[in-house]
Amino acid sequence: MKLIATALCAGTFCATLCAETALELTTPEVFTTPAGETLNYRLFLPGNLPADKKLPLVIFLHGAGERGTNNVSQLKHGVLALIRHGAAAGDPAIILVPQCPAGQQWVDVPWAAPSHSMPAQPSPSMRLALALLREKMASLPVDTARVYVTGVSMGGYGTWDAIQREPALFAAALPICGGGDAARAQDIKGIPIWTFHGDKDTAVPVTRSREMFKALQACGGAVQYREYPEAGHDVWTRTYSDPSVLTWFFAQRRLPPPL
Repeated sequence: MKLIATALCAGTFCATLCAETALELTTPEVFTTPAGETLNYRLFLPGNLPADKKLPLVIFLHGAGERGTNNVSQLKHGVLALIRHGAAAGDPAIILVPQCPAGQQWVDVPWAAPSHSMPAQPSPSMRLALALLREKMASLPVDTARVYVTGVSMGGYGTWDAIQREPALFAAALPICGGGDAARAQDIKGIPIWTFHGDKDTAVPVTRSREMFKALQACGGAVQYREYPEAGHDVWTRTYSDPSVLTWFFAQRRLPPPL
């Protein structure tokens, strides 16, 4: 497993890190279950840190165009911004990036539908992604109060699905251009969520984010919503490049359960 130094220079990430790509900064791995099921993933693991240092962890869920078996395509959007933000802030995070196989989805629902009910069982790829996440939480120096999830498009659906299935696991979520089960908003009202969509999105209806926002507001959820005017499907580039968004994201902490 490759450890990546996160050297800082005068309060910003060093020129070397700035010049590197997500491919160079992450290690290709394969998660294998006892039953022999496999899931490709990439891992960014900061190095040169105290042995007792606990790190935040982000699981990033990519979009439909990055599915496959090459264990590379899932790095196309967002991952490098997450790595660089942690370095710049002096708060590096473990970044976990599974790759959904071709023909599968993080959530087995139609993306253009006006609504959906959460399937009783997770999709095969989501089940493996959550098992992978739990394995890394057990085997790596993870601050369990700082486990985050974010994703784009198909991965925006996956982000909503992950927090609705495991509401006690995540400190915050950034779903971008996705949708969840609005009837289950009550289950996730305690998770800080900031969701994003373009009002001219023709791939995923903007109403999917609007309805999740309204449902969470109605039950007192800790939710924010940013809708980009005159914007299409790709609003993740500007979202991940906005320092205020990632600063907010990494500032969230999961509160311990009441005694």
